Amino acid sequence: MELTGEKANEKDRYQKIKCNGEEIDELLVDVFLDSFKRVPRRIILDVDATDDLIHGNQEGRFFHGYYKNYCYLPLYIFCEDHLLCARLRPSNIDASEGTVEELERIVFRILERWPEVEIVVRGDSGFCRERIMAWCEERGVEYIFGLAKNARLQKILHEDLVDAEIMYATRGKASRIYRDFVYQTRKSWSKSRRVIAKAEYLSKGANPRFVVTSLSDDEMDAKKLYEEMYCARGAMENRIKEQQLYMFADRTSTSKMRSNQIRLYFSSLAYVLMNALRRFGLKNTRLAKAQCHTIRLKLFKIGAQVRVTVRKIWVSFAEGYPYKYVFLRAYANVTKT
Repeated sequence: MELTGEKANEKDRYQKIKCNGEEIDELLVDVFLDSFKRVPRRIILDVDATDDLIHGNQEGRFFHGYYKNYCYLPLYIFCEDHLLCARLRPSNIDASEGTVEELERIVFRILERWPEVEIVVRGDSGFCRERIMAWCEERGVEYIFGLAKNARLQKILHEDLVDAEIMYATRGKASRIYRDFVYQTRKSWSKSRRVIAKAEYLSKGANPRFVVTSLSDDEMDAKKLYEEMYCARGAMENRIKEQQLYMFADRTSTSKMRSNQIRLYFSSLAYVLMNALRRFGLKNTRLAKAQCHTIRLKLFKIGAQVRVTVRKIWVSFAEGYPYKYVFLRAYANVTKT
C-alpha cells in the first residue's frame, strides 16, 4: 500500500490497494466524535510538533538547527488522549506551518456534529503566530499559547520578579507572582491581546514565563488559567511519546514523503485502537491508565500454547500469568461493548 501511486486504479496489474489520506484524516476525527455519549461543553485541541529523525537520503530531508539533526517535523493535534491529526512535514519550515489548514478541517467537522461546543486551541510559543490567533478570533475559537520572552515583556515583569526573589529569600522555596495585562507587539500582531505573566524565582534563579489568550479574566483569573489550563498541555507530550515511540511512528524510512505519511497513518491508527482498548476494554482494571507499551508488554506479548483440533483451536495461557484477571476483564468489556 505504501508504494502504490496516487493515480492507481483497479485496472492496474499490480499495486491495486490505494490509500486515501483524506478519508483517514476524517476517520480520526469521527472516531473521536463517536467516543462521546454526550456532547461536552468545552474541548481543548492541543497542537505540537516534534522531530522524527532521518537516517538516509529520503525525500524532504533537511537539517533542523534546534534538534541538531536531519529529521522530519510532524504536526500532531490531540484532544486529551484522542489523536486527531498526524501530519508528516519536512523540517525546513516553521513549527506552526499548516496548523490553520488542519484546524480548519477538524473544527469544521466537530462543529458540524456539535454546533454548540466551545473549542479552545492550546500550544507552546512555537504556535503563537498572528495567522493562527486571527483565525481563531474570526471563527469564535478560543486559544491559549505560550509567548516567547523579549526585552519589553521582561521590563513589564521586572518589579514582580524582584518581589518574587525577595519572597524566595524569605521563605527558602519557589515563589510565584502572576500578572495580567494587555499587550501588543510592534509589528507582528494586528491587535492588543491579553497576556498572563508568571514571575517565578527558583533555586536556579529567575524563570519568567508568558502566555497569550483570548479567554477573558471574568472566566478565569491569571493563576488558574496558567496553572490549571496552560500547564495541562504537558500531558500531550506523553501522548506524542506513546504514538511516536511505542506505536513506532518514527519508522519513516522509505524514500518518499507520501509513503512515509502512510506509515505514520499506520501507527496513528494503531494508537487509536490501543487507546480504545484502554478506554473501553481496560476500564476498572489496574491498566486503565497504563501507557501503550505497558499494555503491549503485559497483555499482548505473552506466551501461549496453541493446539489445533478438527473442531476447535485451543489457546492455553500459563497458570502463573499474573494479569490473567485483567485479560479476562478486558475480553469481557470488549465483547460487551
